[in-house]
Amino acid sequence: MSKRFLVTGGAGFIGSNYVSRLLRRGEQVHIYDNLSRHGAAKNLAWLEEQFGKDAFQLTTADIRDASAIAAAAHNVDVIVHLAAQVAVTTSVTDPRPDFEINAQGTFNVLEAARAAGTQPIVVYASTNKVYGGMEDVRVVEEAERYRYADYPDGISEAMPLDFHSPYGCSKGSGDQYVRDYHRIYDLPTVVMRQSCIYGPRQFGVEDQGWVAWFMIAAITGKPITIYGDGKQVRDVLFVEDLLDAYDHAIEHIGQAAGNVFNLGGGPANTISIWTEFGPIIEQLAHKAIPVGRGDWRPGDQKIYVSDIGKAARILEWKPRYSVQEGMQCLFDWVKSNRQLF
Repeated sequence: MSKRFLVTGGAGFIGSNYVSRLLRRGEQVHIYDNLSRHGAAKNLAWLEEQFGKDAFQLTTADIRDASAIAAAAHNVDVIVHLAAQVAVTTSVTDPRPDFEINAQGTFNVLEAARAAGTQPIVVYASTNKVYGGMEDVRVVEEAERYRYADYPDGISEAMPLDFHSPYGCSKGSGDQYVRDYHRIYDLPTVVMRQSCIYGPRQFGVEDQGWVAWFMIAAITGKPITIYGDGKQVRDVLFVEDLLDAYDHAIEHIGQAAGNVFNLGGGPANTISIWTEFGPIIEQLAHKAIPVGRGDWRPGDQKIYVSDIGKAARILEWKPRYSVQEGMQCLFDWVKSNRQLF
């Protein structure tokens, strides 16, 4: 029997990929999106082209509109909350809307879920930024990359929270509200602290979505600037693997409810942002890619790698796509859709 899904930010990068997956398997889908994000209208047009305008319900509204989200959430089975302000830099220059969208918007979603009449599952896309700069974590510099001195499996959910930047505060506030609505109101909520997610339908820009941005810039000839020394390490997770985790959480909601999961590529899927990623792009593009250099940006972690052991144990999940496979998929999509950029 199909479930009734509400996907906030359903025309975004992750959202449109998930909506496509849900529709392919016959679920009922309601997209809630204000279509303000770069690429959202293009993703919505793609969904309509693939499935038809009548295949899903669309509410074009802002997550800050409590009455609109409450109406959309009525009688649904699952809410996947992806709508957000997503750039740290934007949060620093304009913190009020960042707070209103991420913190208050998430509160609106939770209150909508509480009033929905169905005790819906709520899956919240949080961020590894809730752990802050982790200045006390020892880092070792190597020739091409950084590594942790003491965390071979990466950072687990036991790492103390340290909200840093308005973005970290707003997303972290939502993170903790989502956790607590399970404890206080028995809503089956799940928090996904996501690392670097990448894949097709990602209209990356310099401030957010760096993997896609580098690919887009390399193919279209736009300038690339590397901030810092380029040896910063991230664990990267292909979008289809992330969506598998969402599905597993929903399928295992009895065990997943009330839990927080670090979701990234884990130690097996790490890459430095230019010393290792640059050669991959050049190999895919069959050309040298010139880059500019800039100073380190405030709060930029030299390394972040997720310990995904908890997700493996409770959700019975692990990434399926290697870095090379995922990068090839993204490169092929950007190359075949360069007219969109």
